[in-house]
Amino acid sequence: MKNSKIFWLLSLVLVLSAFLAACGGGDDTDTGTEAPEETEGTEEAGDLDSEQVLNLMETAEIPTMDISLAEDAVAFNIFNNVNEGLFRLDQENLAEPAIAEGEPEVSEDGLTYTFTLRDSNWSDGTPVTANDFVYSWQRSIDPATGSPYGAYMMAGSIVNATEIAAGEMEPTELGVTAVDEKTLEVQLERPVPYFMSLMAFPTFYPQNEAFITEKGDAYASNSENLIFNGPFTLNDWDGTGLTWSMQKNPEYWDAETVQLETINVDVVKEPATAVNLYNSGEKDRAGLSGEFAMQYANDENLVTELEPTVFYFKLNQERNGEENALSNVNIRQAIAKGFNKQDLVDVVLANGSLPANYLVPTEFTFDENNTDFRDVNGDLVEFNAEEAAEHWATGLEELGVEEVTLEILGGDTETAKNMDAYLKEQLETNLEGLTINLKAVPFGVRLELDEAQDYDIQTAGWGPDYQDPMTFIDLFVTGSAQNKMSYSNEEYDALVESAKGELTSDPAARWEAMAQAEKILLEDDAAIAPIYQRGLMSLQQPYVNGIVTHPFGGDYSYKWAYISGKE
Repeated sequence: MKNSKIFWLLSLVLVLSAFLAACGGGDDTDTGTEAPEETEGTEEAGDLDSEQVLNLMETAEIPTMDISLAEDAVAFNIFNNVNEGLFRLDQENLAEPAIAEGEPEVSEDGLTYTFTLRDSNWSDGTPVTANDFVYSWQRSIDPATGSPYGAYMMAGSIVNATEIAAGEMEPTELGVTAVDEKTLEVQLERPVPYFMSLMAFPTFYPQNEAFITEKGDAYASNSENLIFNGPFTLNDWDGTGLTWSMQKNPEYWDAETVQLETINVDVVKEPATAVNLYNSGEKDRAGLSGEFAMQYANDENLVTELEPTVFYFKLNQERNGEENALSNVNIRQAIAKGFNKQDLVDVVLANGSLPANYLVPTEFTFDENNTDFRDVNGDLVEFNAEEAAEHWATGLEELGVEEVTLEILGGDTETAKNMDAYLKEQLETNLEGLTINLKAVPFGVRLELDEAQDYDIQTAGWGPDYQDPMTFIDLFVTGSAQNKMSYSNEEYDALVESAKGELTSDPAARWEAMAQAEKILLEDDAAIAPIYQRGLMSLQQPYVNGIVTHPFGGDYSYKWAYISGKE
């Protein structure tokens, strides 16, 4: 078995040598785009090139540009650049006032936030008002809208959000009020330690009611049926296509800070094409993985970073209303322990990613003593072929079968396909009697199949929405939008609820509750099977400056980016 494994890995290296990894963050199994370049602002005007154009690539189409319906990295990254909320993440990844004129007034009990809005406009010249926020939040929490993020981000935090999401109250009863055109008041059910970072997330951006009403069903169908209030506007997007651009927004309140005039984006799914476009100078960034990450490891234009994004198998226990083999905990534990993660990150990805034996990533959140949350539980689900085989044999006996066939749903990029092929080989080798079928689909199709719960195993990933372990821990509570796999555990749900509720005043106990929940999810129930924490390795042209990478929300900000030295 050992010699067979080595031969297979060497063969994979030869396969990978024909390709380069795609860039972009749109597919859960891609390896991402470049790391940030720290900047204190733009250079003096004399140092800027006369043509301020940035040429980028994505690995997936835009699934939607409706803020209330967005749930993916591609859309959130665009929203972060063409729209703006009360706050945005700055160059040091701190939440700073954006549409809010300054810090909010907060009541002594931490339940009432009052924001004063600055003078700012939509791209059509109409003012952004407090009612735009009220309308947007009510629209996203309204069950009729079908927002995958509305209830997830608001329920349990904003007054009446839980009841509205359940259809028990009207959206107009949400705890958000436009006191006047420039004053927004938000009522919370309980103190939320990470509330200010939430205000930088796209779900909480404003939406223009008059514009959406006027457009009707055509709203967000293409770039002509959209309106913006951020540094850039989206252009040349037909709603489904493989290309679009972003243009500097002259109506943006801080337009003088923005140096880029145009950002051109093309969807490129073939790794070799992506790097060829970079090497020819047609594109300014290209992500790397596998053999080609090794090939360019010493390139002077290489940029690397460890990202707080974790990828895992979602193990669906009930497909199309019927239980399958994954409803058996021993089968799930066998899969979770049945593949070599170290070889995956070293050979298949080779981009600085880490084996993930956890859900909450390392180097993401720290307590008041600067202790990483990851240190509480350490590693939870490590590769162990012997233990995996024991769980598998027990699971087969409990199911009364000798063989099991399962399908892995994954992305359609080269990197995604190569990774899933590796995982198939590992699982079939280590779990006797298992047959894995691979299903590679575009990112948007994967989202649709996830929503319909029409899959067995899904290669999925999660990047944080705010800087707190809870952004990972509460993903799989019973009935959550992300829990499309029929998983439920009352103890897990109770721990999450307590960490969101009575323990908010006791940080140490709150962290312990979240750590216990993570342990139940991964060790006891094997509800998901962690794979890797994403490392980013990419080539970036030396004349590109000031791109800021964020740990949550939209991946990149181009507000401070500029071109210098290309001419």
